[in-house]
Amino acid sequence: MAVSSRRVVVTGIGVLTSIGQDAASYWEGLEQGRNGVRSIQSFDASRLSTRFAGEIEGFDAKKHVAKENRKSLRLMARSIQLAVSAAQLALDHGKVDKSKVDPTRFGVEFGAGLVPSELADLGLAAQVSVNTSPTRERGAVDTSPTRERGAVDTSPTRERGIVNGQRGNVDLHAWGAQGLPVITPLWMLKYLPNMLACHISILHDARGPNNTITESDVASLLALGEATRILRRNQADFFLVGGADSKINPLSMVRQCLFGHLSQRNDAPDKASRPFDRHRDGLIIGEGAGVLVVEDLQHARRRGAAIYCEVTGFGAAFERGGSGQGLARAVRAALTQAQIGPEDLDHVNAHGMSGVHADILEARGLAQALGPALKSIPVWGVKSYQGNLGAGSGMAELAASILAQQHGVLPATLNFEEADPACPLNVPRSKRAIQKKHFLKVGFTEMGQCAAVVCRKWE
Repeated sequence: MAVSSRRVVVTGIGVLTSIGQDAASYWEGLEQGRNGVRSIQSFDASRLSTRFAGEIEGFDAKKHVAKENRKSLRLMARSIQLAVSAAQLALDHGKVDKSKVDPTRFGVEFGAGLVPSELADLGLAAQVSVNTSPTRERGAVDTSPTRERGAVDTSPTRERGIVNGQRGNVDLHAWGAQGLPVITPLWMLKYLPNMLACHISILHDARGPNNTITESDVASLLALGEATRILRRNQADFFLVGGADSKINPLSMVRQCLFGHLSQRNDAPDKASRPFDRHRDGLIIGEGAGVLVVEDLQHARRRGAAIYCEVTGFGAAFERGGSGQGLARAVRAALTQAQIGPEDLDHVNAHGMSGVHADILEARGLAQALGPALKSIPVWGVKSYQGNLGAGSGMAELAASILAQQHGVLPATLNFEEADPACPLNVPRSKRAIQKKHFLKVGFTEMGQCAAVVCRKWE
């Protein structure tokens, strides 16, 4: 099969994070060392074990949606609103005249995760369905005279529940008769992960290839890989590629505190996210979105677009265990496709979770893939500024490196104070000049999906 001569370039950047709500303010936050991790303000988190996050303050999706389309915001959870807003920011930044883009060759590829329900949408239904009278819990022995002594209640109509601090039972008859009727009929459409790409496609009349990848933290990098392959196969000319996520609500934060590996540095939240630092104690939840305008080079030239970088290499693999071998395979594949070696990299934009074990896995993978050259390659941790944006982290962090290339400066990794011997990496404590054309962005998930992207500054 002939190798495609089509080249894929980035011509627009849309970013929403706790340190900036467009490309310009995002870069300003990175360059100035602004920290967006702080105590949660959107709800009372005082009873949680972790009470801080990379929360976006003052976000208003109405600023980014035309007046005639604002009614649709009522059907969008916060993650979707972030995606729609960042997509518009990317189009604005890329100075895109949609009348010059063939809608049938305009694609949308997005990364998304579990979109958490807001309590207001399900709270009343839960309350009216739970009986908090002092009835027995499911499985408890019923010693009342109406039931044979020692018999166990196995009725399928009751499940355990807690309302207003009281333990009760969920009455499934009440749920059907009284709970469901108070839930809006369109509730599910507000939380489906494919609705990020769906709403963006509708708002911008994008009728080309459309897909949603739900692979957690690495989702948007995988989306970029898929869009790149489609463009090279000449099955589209123009893409909005991105990811968005917001888990900063009561329901999701409770889940994260119970089952995640969160930092509990509540006394100093701005010091909590510290990728590869010896004293890191867990990851930090953030929220945000990153969207790139990605298109065929000739298409970009025809519309007179400013070109920021070229996507030259992509790799994906699966990691089983903590060996780092999956990440290494993804990195090698990306470098091979880009036709460069480790010595050609200006820096690595790390996944940098600030996780006790995750950072070690990443260091192992990078060492296997990059070899001795890794000692001289800066490894930058963008999550130190904003926390983990989940499905939005890949594109937002990749945008950070594109902006660094444009300004000729690689910012520091915040809070890196003492190197961890288990992570022998060259982590920048201060700004340095960009010295080479290529950078590598990597990402992975707890379940083992790995991705790597190589980009080259456009000159």
